[in-house]
Amino acid sequence: MQEDILNARQRPKLEDYDDYLFLVCRVFDYQQGGRLQSDQMYLVLGDGFVLSFQEKPTGVFEQVRERLRKGRGALRRRGADYLAYSLLDAIIDDYFGVLGQFNDKVERTDGQLLAGRDSGVLRQIQRLKRDCLKLRRALLPLREVLLSLNRGDEERIGDDTRVYLRDAYDHVVHVLESLEMNREMVGDMMDLYLSTQSHRLNLQMRVLTVITMIFMPLTLIAGIYGMNFEYMPELKWHYGYFIVLLAMGGISAGMSWWFWKRRWI
Repeated sequence: MQEDILNARQRPKLEDYDDYLFLVCRVFDYQQGGRLQSDQMYLVLGDGFVLSFQEKPTGVFEQVRERLRKGRGALRRRGADYLAYSLLDAIIDDYFGVLGQFNDKVERTDGQLLAGRDSGVLRQIQRLKRDCLKLRRALLPLREVLLSLNRGDEERIGDDTRVYLRDAYDHVVHVLESLEMNREMVGDMMDLYLSTQSHRLNLQMRVLTVITMIFMPLTLIAGIYGMNFEYMPELKWHYGYFIVLLAMGGISAGMSWWFWKRRWI
């Protein structure tokens, strides 16, 4: 157990060491700058005692401490298993706050994407995908831990406390369902972004193609009259130069009008 506590990159899990239960889970928080940080939490449940270990103070257990100090609720009347549940429930409740911030970021990024502001949108979408992956990696094993506690295999968990653990399991399932919805939304945003970029590229290529098609006949005419043959019938025309320019302008105007009518430009 000591090795697991010293290793801050443990996967959420539940282990039975005969004399006590050892629970590993993670908590998350959005730091300044919008970066999702995670911290490891450890709970040890034994006969008549509960130990908690944290990497650094997070304030997740502050409400539980306040209830213990003031003697509120059933914390002081019930056993250690109920206290362990209360700490675990505080961790799960913290996920709702993180999920709310994640939802706000998803909606904000989606609004920027729909508004056509591409500055940094792709980077934000990639960050949202990474955050969603981090949360899922922590929540899926936590769901399995709660499912194991609810099966009734652990003797240190009383039947009256197991009722509350079922409620905690439902909360985790609810968070996971909301997270999956946001995950699909982030995936749709990525598809929409790629489709938008592809559409814009097609529009740019169409404009360039139209410009090329307009100048192709002009280039042909200029190339013909740029040949250095001595006997060309039009070389002796007094107004030949102006006629050719007028013809080139008419061709350009006609083709531009036709492309505009077809809504290509």
